[in-house]
Amino acid sequence: MSATVEIISKLERRMTVTVPMQSIEDEINNRIKQYSRTARVAGFRPGKVPAKIVQQQYGAQARNEAMTNAVERTFSEGVAENKLRIAGYPNIEHKPFAEADKEFQYVATFEIFPEVELGDLKKVKIERPALEVTEADVKRTLDVLVKQRVTFDPVKRAAKKGDKVSVSLSASIDGNEVESTNGRTIDLVLGEGGRVAEFDDNLIGEKAGSEKTFEIAYPKDHQPEQLAGKTVSYKVSVKEVAQPVEPKIDAEFAKSLGVEDGDVEKMKAEIKESLAQEVAKRVAQSVKEQVFEALVSNAKFDLPKALIDIEINRLGQAAAQNLQQRGVDLANVKLEPAMFEEQAKRGVTLRLVLMELVTKNSLQANADQVRAMVDQFATSFERPEEVVRWYYEDVKRLDEPAALATEENVVSFVLDAAKVTDKKVKFEELMGGNA
Repeated sequence: MSATVEIISKLERRMTVTVPMQSIEDEINNRIKQYSRTARVAGFRPGKVPAKIVQQQYGAQARNEAMTNAVERTFSEGVAENKLRIAGYPNIEHKPFAEADKEFQYVATFEIFPEVELGDLKKVKIERPALEVTEADVKRTLDVLVKQRVTFDPVKRAAKKGDKVSVSLSASIDGNEVESTNGRTIDLVLGEGGRVAEFDDNLIGEKAGSEKTFEIAYPKDHQPEQLAGKTVSYKVSVKEVAQPVEPKIDAEFAKSLGVEDGDVEKMKAEIKESLAQEVAKRVAQSVKEQVFEALVSNAKFDLPKALIDIEINRLGQAAAQNLQQRGVDLANVKLEPAMFEEQAKRGVTLRLVLMELVTKNSLQANADQVRAMVDQFATSFERPEEVVRWYYEDVKRLDEPAALATEENVVSFVLDAAKVTDKKVKFEELMGGNA
């Protein structure tokens, strides 16, 4: 076997491989012998079929299998011999197998991995969010927890913002009914969002037993589109008005949050600790995102088109699956590859940079780091020891924690070289309004 490599472009290569047919013929004959032991032909017992008949029925198949195997084997040998790092899949061209005589030749065109240039990590600037959890943050979180546990008591007064109203309704456009509860009641908390404010405003001031008819003109950019630019007539019957009752922050409230002895101060301390842990996670995530963005921005090298195409396909499949899970009919959606191209380029760049950093600096996570990551995953479960056992029952399950632990090593490596400054941030800013 001989393999010669031609440079087509910076990343593209063309390898011409020539294989003597003698070695392939030997494999063809061996395959035919194997077929002769199991071939089932009418009039003959298995293993007793004449060689000529076996050759007639299975010769072409044996030849195709042997030559396909030869291509796979010799391509790998040619790649290893020329010390090439293949990116993606090769495009292999050859004449029909049946035309091969004394030798068989094929041409493989493919891309190789680029020489990754990381840029100067010392010029990377990272702003690390700086924040200490305060008593005000604990109080704000408590307020949210209280609101989540609000109950409602029926009242005879008129409804106001924050009340829960039980209503039945029907809606029509141009006299045609488009929505109805069919006499059943639904509960709405006035002012909670999720509806146009005008709808709730029309119910403020209504009492149990009242009926109200009103119209709402929806803007042209309204979502869902079915109502955009339309005037909808509503007929609403108010069945009940109930006012919110917030729970007291007492021993029972503390017990509802898992503090068995009902100690309110202990509850506040646990909330503060939980917030501190969440802050640490958000800070680490922010730093990681900045590091990855800096690595991508500073990297200067050509990307293999094959890897970009693979990533575009992966992103497209993930998007289609996500839309299906949300009940979207894919027949009405056209996911063009161009929609995912920039994201694919960034993903491929980041992976190549991470591979380069990890390989050159031996940043692979060790066993202790992987175990620490698994333990971290397990802490949010009721029986963490069972989660840990589950991960270690199958070594493939450790791929995710190992990858994340390796990423942490990369982040630490970059931070050691980069210019890192602490930037004071507000609690709400770090939490993104989710606290």
